[in-house]
Amino acid sequence: MHARRWHGHAMKKRVVVLAGCTALVLSLTGTATAQADSRDPARQTLGAKDGWGSYGTGTTGGAAADAEHVYTVTTWAQFKAALAAGGSAPKIIKVKGTIDAVSEGCDAFAVPGYDFDAYLKKYAPETWGRDKDLSGEPADSPEGLRRASADNQDQAIKAAVPANTTIIGVGKNAGFKGASLQIKGVDNVIVRNLTFESPLDCFPQWDPTDTSTGAWNSEYDTAVVYGSTHVWMDHNTFTDGSHPDSKAPTYFGALYQQHDGELDIVRGSNYVTASWNIFADHDKTLMIGNSDSESTAVGDRGKLKVTLHHNLFRNVIERAPRVRFGQVDSYNNHFVAGRDYVYSFGIGKESQLVAEHNAFTLAKGVSPAKILKKWMEAPVTAANNYVNGKKTDLIAVHNAEIPEETLQSGAGWTPTLRTKVDPAKALPGIVDHRAGAGRIC
Repeated sequence: MHARRWHGHAMKKRVVVLAGCTALVLSLTGTATAQADSRDPARQTLGAKDGWGSYGTGTTGGAAADAEHVYTVTTWAQFKAALAAGGSAPKIIKVKGTIDAVSEGCDAFAVPGYDFDAYLKKYAPETWGRDKDLSGEPADSPEGLRRASADNQDQAIKAAVPANTTIIGVGKNAGFKGASLQIKGVDNVIVRNLTFESPLDCFPQWDPTDTSTGAWNSEYDTAVVYGSTHVWMDHNTFTDGSHPDSKAPTYFGALYQQHDGELDIVRGSNYVTASWNIFADHDKTLMIGNSDSESTAVGDRGKLKVTLHHNLFRNVIERAPRVRFGQVDSYNNHFVAGRDYVYSFGIGKESQLVAEHNAFTLAKGVSPAKILKKWMEAPVTAANNYVNGKKTDLIAVHNAEIPEETLQSGAGWTPTLRTKVDPAKALPGIVDHRAGAGRIC
């Protein structure tokens, strides 16, 4: 890990708008220790009016980093060391190549005595039943050994991101496998140009009481924004990679689920913009607000303000996003749905979702009535959306086909923090060719 020295000329203020791709603005006050090269994406900041992330102080990440706080990393150990260095001073971390957080495999986390076959034998429904969970199992039981093994993985693959940080991939093939990025309790973070292969939970827990048949529950979001403000996620690719759910086995009649969310924005987080990302081939994709409980609501009300624009959601099953509480603006996204599709927009407790100028490409036989899913009573604005090239009133088709989940129109607010709004019909050509890692201009 090393600092790379930057060269440039002093400047009072520079504004650069990049034509033909995402509008980016670089605005820095030049000093002897923080000079910027407008051609360097690592120094770029979120543009004015570019979604909720631009609100107030805006999102600049580590753009003002001095030479001693610019790092290039190629290993997981180097990456975690760079995160820890320098506290909350502005920093830039450049990622070269693909960094594997689980390079030694799942066996490296297993505690002595853990045996998956013993776990299956002990908790098989025909012997254990389906009316008692595993929370009371002692430390030396198969479940206790699973918990200890899971703790080892938890400590190894989570990486805490400090305030005032930019993490950016170098070139077209940079990213992480098996890592969980934790943007927790901080302000002013930028994450760009990275391909994330979702972390694989090596030790999912069996819960016999989850639904009437039981379910395997996994941990580790690919990235989680938890109690944080001013975050910009841009031009990243999120995928299950070499471990899609379609290849997962079943045990006890249930899918052995080893994935959680691709991006979750929770626990009072605020002022987040996610732009030009790809979310692909995943089940529980993007959640904004993680609980209906009143204890959580106290911290979430008035927050969870998030903008999603020019993202490609390709073959994701649900939660794109599921929303609680927040004022969420989703515009100019392209949703490509296959036959396993459940819904895109989840309308949750006290949500105020505005979903406008989006394009949906649905497989044959998939009804546009499924695009909106009502979880709880909350009004939604859904205008100027196109389905398979045809302008479609998403609320009207939903209410006509699913009258037991009648949705109310009108989210009660009007977004003003938007960059150029592209015609919805043009989005497949625009977003599909410019979203994702490796495509920063």
